[in-house]
Amino acid sequence: MARLPSSLQSSYPLCWKCQIPAVTWKHLRSVPRNVFRISAAKNNEGKRRRRSRNMSNSPPVLIGEEGSSGSSENPTTSSSLEANGDAGEKAVAAPRSAILQACTLTSGLLFALGLVLRQASHFASLNGWPLADSTVVSFSFETWHLELVAGLVILISSSRYILLQTWPDFRDSSEAANTQILTSLEPLDYIVVACLPGISEEFLFRGALMPIFGLNWISALVTGAFFGILHLGNGRRYSFAIWATFVGLAYGVATIASSSIIVPVASHSINNIIGGLIWRFTDNSEREI
Repeated sequence: MARLPSSLQSSYPLCWKCQIPAVTWKHLRSVPRNVFRISAAKNNEGKRRRRSRNMSNSPPVLIGEEGSSGSSENPTTSSSLEANGDAGEKAVAAPRSAILQACTLTSGLLFALGLVLRQASHFASLNGWPLADSTVVSFSFETWHLELVAGLVILISSSRYILLQTWPDFRDSSEAANTQILTSLEPLDYIVVACLPGISEEFLFRGALMPIFGLNWISALVTGAFFGILHLGNGRRYSFAIWATFVGLAYGVATIASSSIIVPVASHSINNIIGGLIWRFTDNSEREI
């Protein structure tokens, strides 16, 4: 190996031995860091350019769909949830056996209560107690009573039809009650669920309670209001209670005019059958309209 002259070694002792290692150490420390910073900045700039290029080239519809999917829920899921919510609000049809059993039991209890009240009032009247005799409303029936029954059927059925067309709350209330009670029944079952309540309710309200309060329009209105209140529930709202109060008042007036329990019983049963059969054979779309 060639050696430097001794004069150069003595003149520049640090240049050859110290200065070169110092420069090499700075290069090892600074160069990789600078290179990393520069390359990272270039990579970030490239990503930003590619992202902006993709966004400018992508179709607007796709961007709108991605934005809507990110900011809201799936349309299919949303529609299914709305459908479930609407279904939860709708009345659920009860089983046929449960409806028939409940109708028979309830009608039997109402009839028994009316029978007890009639016998109790009759017994009290015979013993001179200050209580009107309910047996003044008899089971007699005359020919002209047919005209009264026909008039009640026409009045109540036509009034119901008008209210169904003009009163949305009453329409929804009637629809909910009919859906719950009548959906699972057979056509012949309508006679049972129409006549049993018609007989028992009229026997209790117009054949027992109303004569105790007196055969007048005030008694007819009071028992009619009580009759309407008891029709709340099972999807029936206050609009239906108002309607039932009007119906009870009409049956009460007919009872006063005829002094016969047969007139309100026949009118009530026929109106129930007509209303049930019309609902049964009316298309769902027409009922909703």
